[in-house]
Amino acid sequence: MSAHAAFDGRLAVIVLLAAWLGATIIVGAVVAPAAFAVLPTRTLAGALVGRVLPPLFWSGTAIGVVGAVMAWRAHRIPALVAALVFVVATLAAQLIVAPRIESVRASIGGPIEALAPSDARRLAFGRLHGASVALLGVAAIAASVTLLLTARAAPTAPSLTIRKSPDHG
Repeated sequence: MSAHAAFDGRLAVIVLLAAWLGATIIVGAVVAPAAFAVLPTRTLAGALVGRVLPPLFWSGTAIGVVGAVMAWRAHRIPALVAALVFVVATLAAQLIVAPRIESVRASIGGPIEALAPSDARRLAFGRLHGASVALLGVAAIAASVTLLLTARAAPTAPSLTIRKSPDHG
């Protein structure tokens, strides 16, 4: 594979990771807080954020797999490990934590905040919500590390040097 083709592949991974990180920041810093501030109930806000997260987790999984394959092919083990952590975190959030959150919500049958603070279902929801947030955080850190390691490995442009012409005098 030529250096140009390798750079193109790394550039694609860098762009995908940066886009995913941007989307993650928008969801966490803008969409979720806005939903809880504007919508009339926390249940509606939670439902909105719950609809936004699956595409974020699935796209993160796909991008992480692409990053892992690229790192594997280039024998860049630290980037491979970071990409695999990214994949595992997004998959765990989507396939393990999210269904459990929905199960707890279904068992409540109404607003979570209507439950007593000591209610086992409310406590379970709180733990699962914390796990989801933590996994998203781990995924974002792993994606950032993958991005930085991939960018560091990208070939640099040749440096421009000014050469003095021989003195003809």
